[in-house]
Amino acid sequence: MSVSRQPEQQRLERPEPEACDAAGPLVDLPSAVPASIADAVLDTDDHLNAPAIVIRPDDVERVLAALKREAGYDHCACVTAQQYADRYESIYHLRTYADPTDELGVVVPTTPEDPTSESAAAVYDTARWHEREAYDLVGIEYDGHPNLERILLPDTWQGHPLRDDYDQDRPQIVTLSEHANPLAVDERVAGQPATEATDERTTGAAHAADTDTMFLNIGPHHPATHGVLHLKAVLDGEQVLDVEPDIGYIHRCEEQMCQQGTYRHQIMPYPDRWDWSGAGLCNEWAYARAAEDLAEIEVPEYAQVIRTMSAELSRMLGHLLAAGTYALDIVGDFTALFMWSMREREKVQAVLEELTGQRLMFNYYRLGGVAWDLPEPREEFFDLTRDVVEGIPKAMDEYHALLTNNEVMQLRTIDTGVLEPEVAKSYGCTGPVARGSGIDYDVRRDDPYGYYDELDWEVCVEDGCDNYARVLVRLRELEQSARIVEQCIDLLEAWPDDEREIQSNVPRTLKPERDAEIYRAVEGAKGELGIYIRADGTDTPARFKIRGPSFSNLQALPEMAEGGYVADLVATLGSLDPIMGDVDR
Repeated sequence: MSVSRQPEQQRLERPEPEACDAAGPLVDLPSAVPASIADAVLDTDDHLNAPAIVIRPDDVERVLAALKREAGYDHCACVTAQQYADRYESIYHLRTYADPTDELGVVVPTTPEDPTSESAAAVYDTARWHEREAYDLVGIEYDGHPNLERILLPDTWQGHPLRDDYDQDRPQIVTLSEHANPLAVDERVAGQPATEATDERTTGAAHAADTDTMFLNIGPHHPATHGVLHLKAVLDGEQVLDVEPDIGYIHRCEEQMCQQGTYRHQIMPYPDRWDWSGAGLCNEWAYARAAEDLAEIEVPEYAQVIRTMSAELSRMLGHLLAAGTYALDIVGDFTALFMWSMREREKVQAVLEELTGQRLMFNYYRLGGVAWDLPEPREEFFDLTRDVVEGIPKAMDEYHALLTNNEVMQLRTIDTGVLEPEVAKSYGCTGPVARGSGIDYDVRRDDPYGYYDELDWEVCVEDGCDNYARVLVRLRELEQSARIVEQCIDLLEAWPDDEREIQSNVPRTLKPERDAEIYRAVEGAKGELGIYIRADGTDTPARFKIRGPSFSNLQALPEMAEGGYVADLVATLGSLDPIMGDVDR
């Protein structure tokens, strides 16, 4: 943090209420902070993106509830946990869905001897997974958390990998606990009351004739799970009584690898690997935006246009893959719509290959701009790109005829996987998942970056709140992306030759100011992709935190699927379009 802290014993002591009443708040509060929580505020700070308050670890729920209720901070975008030499910290990055530029950081310090603070899960449902990750990797415990256990690493893992004292050479023994029915205690064995039921039912290994429910493993190796995802489902016949996503199968320590890389050159190749559906350029932009603001780097206007064009082409790759695989999931349509979506996707991929030289791991952005200019001859590149985007509206007509107008598709998606707006907000859902629930939220428009605020385009919102609405949003967004790309091509074609600056003058070695902190986000194909960075005065970050949109979106699956049928569960999961590299990192 950029301000000094009082000694631990003093910092964590609760001020007397009467003292606050007599002399006012102990610190000057940011204007958005209600006076009702002044007694819980120990200090203030300024992150580069937002003001921050430092609060008592035993007042988290009260403070966050007041901020949500009285100040309107209904979006807990991310929770960052980190270790200092003298303390641990949890940072709740709060925003509002109405205006994501209205931000506030809530910093919760704890002593190194007892890194425990109150959980925020009672206020924001999304904090359940975020706090579990903080416990898993950093070792901070959260009182009152409904299910504080490891989430990315196996339950038997010893140590917390992002702690300073973690022994990376320690052997780990990982056991497999399969068929553990989370509703076993609610089952009834024939002829026995619940308290006398045998332990055999807790295995849930098979559907016994004398039990009411069946435990079913879906994945982690199953095409319907869209990656290495394990769903632990409890069924009563075909009805889903309980489902719990089990993640972490491809956790690759991406945050730790970024913390070991230099800002200037070594971090940028990693973001492409968080979302391999093709939206890697959006990921690159998330890191670039955070690092550029941290280091006060300006990006030339010409490079901003190229970034905007390429990011929208990248978004199209993600949405086209989502449309094709969803048709395969729901209608079983491989020969028509799946192959047609691959046809369009291949055309977009050809454009990006011409621009970046790559088809998947683009590594095209650089801090301060992009790696190189448009390919020569430019006229051929413009013609190729126009041919692709001008064909999108016709392709969407075909997709609607085959997919959204398909009776089987409508029966399986309309009124299934319902996610009400307030529930979506509580889980921190963003992107097409949120916009399919009527939430008019898009970082490109609401927290502008690049060249988006200079272009004519629309945010696509549907109020159906179901699986069908989320499909409609993605198909409509494909047309809007094509519209944006076409405008960028017009601008680039007319740009004066002597003003085509692709990169600003960036120092070879970047060393942002010590204790500078920032959270920045972009609109990825799956939703809000955020990056938190804390600098320590060296050329590598002290803390690098990734806010993957699929992580929060997937967490809402039980709210959408429980009470429905197994077939609905598959349809609902597909409508979330999760990418497990984005979830597990």
